[in-house]
Amino acid sequence: MGLPEFGRHRRVPGLRREELAQLAGVSVAYYTRLEQGNGRNVSAEVLDAIARALRLTDAEHAHLTHLAKPKAHKKKRSARPQQVRSALRQLIDTLDTVPAYITGRRADILVWNRMAAAVFGDWSELPAQERNWARMVFLRPDYRDLYVDWEQKAADIVSYLRMDAGCHPDDPLLSALVGELSVKSEEFRRLWATHDVKEKSHGVKRMHHPLVGDLTLSFETLQLPDDHEQSLITYHAEPGSPSAEALRLLASWGTDATRTPKMTP
Repeated sequence: MGLPEFGRHRRVPGLRREELAQLAGVSVAYYTRLEQGNGRNVSAEVLDAIARALRLTDAEHAHLTHLAKPKAHKKKRSARPQQVRSALRQLIDTLDTVPAYITGRRADILVWNRMAAAVFGDWSELPAQERNWARMVFLRPDYRDLYVDWEQKAADIVSYLRMDAGCHPDDPLLSALVGELSVKSEEFRRLWATHDVKEKSHGVKRMHHPLVGDLTLSFETLQLPDDHEQSLITYHAEPGSPSAEALRLLASWGTDATRTPKMTP
């Protein structure tokens, strides 16, 4: 990489502070101030250079920018509940065979259709505050049982919350959520301490449904153009697969397929 040797023996892997500063084109003293949160008016060019030196992903690069320049991304909002346009509510209701829901800030679940209730549980039976992916994944045993790859689902949720915290460091509801989960879940505390951030817009989830058995579903996340804090998430199975047949059965059973999430003390 064309770097001078700052010593032959490394106690830990990775680049040293001096090497990162050189790659970013800044002084070691300035880079140290940035690490300590004391850098003022840091330019986008410097942040881009640091991101390249660290080989950050797009999500990690965005998170770095939010942390370094919070005032540029701070939005004053009232305490009113998050709202979903009526047309979007109507849209997901028309998806008769596709589990779909819309999430907002803090991984809150805002609206969902009948198929989502059949797969994930009837969220209308829960208090509004409990309709949150982080609370359900970390605090409810039935969601731990639902996800075959629970650890990955948990890590994805924490990474999303970490991104949200970078964008909205002044959000009191997010701070309260993180505090609650840190007290109640050892797994959450461990994952939160890793500081991992990423945006997962698509992928595959494996689940064990209490009525139809194993499901392998692909999901897509579509950010809504008129509200970037809301996303539409849909799930589908490979045509002709056992999972597709299982979804067809759930759709044919109608409201009888809807399961109620178990309430925990």
